[in-house]
Amino acid sequence: MGSSVEVKIYATPKKVVKALAKEIYQFTHESKQKRFDFALSGGTTPILLFDRLAKKYAESLPWDKIHIWWGDERCVPPDSEESNYKYTYDALLSKVPIPDENIHRINGEENPAVEADRYGKLIDSQLNMRGEWPVFDLIILGLGDDGHTASIFPYQIELFEYERNCAVSEHPLTGQKRITMTGIPLNNANRVFFLVTGKNKAMRISEIMNDDDAAKLLPAYYIEPQNGDLIWYIDEAAAELIT
Repeated sequence: MGSSVEVKIYATPKKVVKALAKEIYQFTHESKQKRFDFALSGGTTPILLFDRLAKKYAESLPWDKIHIWWGDERCVPPDSEESNYKYTYDALLSKVPIPDENIHRINGEENPAVEADRYGKLIDSQLNMRGEWPVFDLIILGLGDDGHTASIFPYQIELFEYERNCAVSEHPLTGQKRITMTGIPLNNANRVFFLVTGKNKAMRISEIMNDDDAAKLLPAYYIEPQNGDLIWYIDEAAAELIT
């Protein structure tokens, strides 16, 4: 891992999301930007963060300036219980005053290849660019038990060099198709925050933090913003094997 990585460890998942939510509040209020582009992750832990943002910051975040994107999505309809959009909407977006036009969902019900192309072009058309690639102000990522992040799985490390914003991936066990943001835009963000909790993530965290050879097989190892900050927000259970 690069020397610029910051790791913040908190006692419980609740304290992790409390700190991350406060960080989001602080940088949106300290910045004079007229727009913030945030890409959110799937998984269960972000629901705790969404709940915190909805309850604590519904009135104090500049929602009219915040545009919501997704780092990945399952190829399911938006009302599916598996949809990243659905649980983000239910836990957060339906409870805060964000304009509908600021919500940019991946259309998981559409043809995967066509939608990956459409979403990638939409990102290019709306975001600021650094070089030839879009710049997200913040990307929140999770970590799978197998070391995947977004929906880039261990057998798809080549997606970190894929020269399009989005691609179609496939879960290695279920075969479910997904649409994922690829490595170059992920690593072009101004800020990348990993949100990871639970003892079941401890081995993967240890491999990545200790720069173990095994980490080179894990997609999350390759998240290293070239012009931005990388901060890991983790709980003590996930951090217990770090040396």
